[in-house]
Amino acid sequence: MKTHTVEGERMLAQVGGLLADIGVVVRASHERWDGGGYPDGLAGGDIPLAACIVSACDAFNAMTTDLSYRKALPLSVAVAELQKNSGTQFCPAVVDALVGLVTEAAAEPAAPGFVATVAPAAAPAAPAALPAPRKA
Repeated sequence: MKTHTVEGERMLAQVGGLLADIGVVVRASHERWDGGGYPDGLAGGDIPLAACIVSACDAFNAMTTDLSYRKALPLSVAVAELQKNSGTQFCPAVVDALVGLVTEAAAEPAAPGFVATVAPAAAPAAPAALPAPRKA
């Protein structure tokens, strides 16, 4: 189970180009802010910002989507779970940005065709660019 991120990176590296760069994000998508994740045990600012975003958004999506074995959780419960795990599982700046978006979206209906984008102003130790793909 814990090799799927490495395999994903390997497959994307074989394609090359932009997908190879995305492979770095795939590899780091199960790292934890506190260093307890996998496959490399990265922590804090050593985790690519894009992987931190994917991790928090994936968890939020899993919590707020009906699954075959359970109903979606209410937004307030999913937000509380993100906040509870901010600084341990998730990057605090990413959680703050995601919670802000969710809170804003819940308060006001979006105009048709509206697309929100977020760039946390103070992402801790975020790399300026994605690192080069690792050699297999």
